[in-house]
Amino acid sequence: MTDTATRPSRWLRFIYAIWRRRYRWLAVADALMWVVALPAATFARQEFAIRSVNVGDLGIALAIVITVHVAAGIATGLYLGRHRLASFDEVRWVAITALIPVAVLLLVLLISPGENLVPQSAILAGAAYQVVGALAVRYVLRVLVEQRRISAHPRKGRLLIFGAGDAGYQAMRLLRDDTTSEYLPVAFLDDDPGRARLRVGGLPIVGGRDAIGDAARQFDAEALLIAIPSAQHSDAMEVADLGQQAGLEVRILPPMDKFLTEPVEARDIRSVTLADFLSRDEVHLDLEQIAEYLQGKRVMITGAGGSIGGQICEAVAGFRPETMAMVDHNENGLAALQLRLEGRALLEDPSLVLADIRDRDGMRRIMERHRPDVVFHAAAHKHVTFLERFPREGLLTNVFGTRNVLDAAAEAGVERFVNVSTDKAADPVNVLGLTKRLGEMLTSHVGAALGRPYISVRFGNVLGSQGSVIPIFREQLERGEKLTVTDPGVTRYFMTLEEAVQLVVQAGAVGDGGDVLVLDMGEPIPILELARRLAAEITPGRAPEIEFTGLRPGEKLHETLVSDDDADRGRPHELLLRYRVPAIGHDAPDPLLEITDPAALVEAMRRLVSSVRLPS
Repeated sequence: MTDTATRPSRWLRFIYAIWRRRYRWLAVADALMWVVALPAATFARQEFAIRSVNVGDLGIALAIVITVHVAAGIATGLYLGRHRLASFDEVRWVAITALIPVAVLLLVLLISPGENLVPQSAILAGAAYQVVGALAVRYVLRVLVEQRRISAHPRKGRLLIFGAGDAGYQAMRLLRDDTTSEYLPVAFLDDDPGRARLRVGGLPIVGGRDAIGDAARQFDAEALLIAIPSAQHSDAMEVADLGQQAGLEVRILPPMDKFLTEPVEARDIRSVTLADFLSRDEVHLDLEQIAEYLQGKRVMITGAGGSIGGQICEAVAGFRPETMAMVDHNENGLAALQLRLEGRALLEDPSLVLADIRDRDGMRRIMERHRPDVVFHAAAHKHVTFLERFPREGLLTNVFGTRNVLDAAAEAGVERFVNVSTDKAADPVNVLGLTKRLGEMLTSHVGAALGRPYISVRFGNVLGSQGSVIPIFREQLERGEKLTVTDPGVTRYFMTLEEAVQLVVQAGAVGDGGDVLVLDMGEPIPILELARRLAAEITPGRAPEIEFTGLRPGEKLHETLVSDDDADRGRPHELLLRYRVPAIGHDAPDPLLEITDPAALVEAMRRLVSSVRLPS
């Protein structure tokens, strides 16, 4: 009895809950459309001979179609908010929902004796009228809703959107409606000639990339949004260059994979980043697949307080190692690292180790205490000019410091060792390259002797790292100074910090003892082009003053990634090159310590590097 008695009340509560929804007004509007459409179709069928229409029968027919229609609308979700207002999805369900009462009424006419309540043709015509009217109501409501959603807050400036496809339309709506958006979209640009003179979301399409400058002046725009997330990198950068030449601040949508997998918000629209200065798409390796060797292992990173070492620490921490010892002789660097990782810089954590790799016995004690399974060796002197002046410092850190870490790792039973090197170690001409080449050769020797993956990773120039050209150019531009470029023809290979870290982790997974792995970084970038692009981003519309200072001692006009005597060992990964370098014995560098004259020391290092070749 109780269940039977409560069923009506449950149905009443359900109906009341539906009625409270804001979509109830759509049900009312659709019902009113039937009230208009079915009589109009019936009178039209009778050639407006009003006396020929049985009003009572018409009322019964209306009651049937309205009741069935509302019930069908609830069942299909039309009145429950499951379909976006005036979307293609809702259009389909409006039509389907209207066909259901038509089918029911036709069935009633078929099985009922006597004369039809209304002509069958009037039912079909009435349904067509009802669908047209229902869609018209929804269109008007959609327009009103969108007008109400447009934010009226003050904007920083006016925005052109390059790309009038789905991504551009969604970006326009995001920026127009978001109460935190700095820019108001005013027009579209698109290279597709089929879209010329069309309008998207009420905004005109005023031309392709060649019209960026004219559009900026016509609409008094301050910024350009590149809304082609699936475009090739070169295309996006060409549009960015044209926008910056027109004096516009350039913004970019996130990549297409993010656009398709999760909602994009206004804050996802970003400025040009360091990665955008690469002449290629940024490399993303599958870290989840290749970094399993870090999970649950004891890891040590030397040079942890530096820009690359710190990024390695952050990446490794994400793979849940058992322990992670972070070694550096720069206490300020370690403090900044702990602040970044833990939000504090108390320096009491035993994982932070203040030590100098030039201390042979100290490195042995540290290795013995922490017993790492994997070592990433990033500690080094790396400034070309400084090391040209002080070659002995480069020798002590980059050669003997590396040997100290290698010896301590071997004695402690380290399974994997990754030595961070540089492209300047390929056919080296300066002290940095010579010392790093010797470090690679020592690593190759130890890896071969132990039969373990003790390998080196050869970097290009890392964008944004400490001492790199980008921060120097940025500071010069912000101070209003000239940009200093060594030579108009100088080129360099570049990679981002994220790419550098991915390369290190990838190398630890796929390298064999004695290997040197190099990221396929595409074509080298002219430094002059890099300077002009950065100036266009920071001071758009104003050509930078550039002063050529000449190549400094030890600098090449063009870097190489591979020495002539490196043996190609194929690709362990589509984005990685693998080579074998000659090995030098453990004691081979010792005579260098006895040389006090800087020039003689450099010449002796050059002779040592060139004296060893791989067996043919």
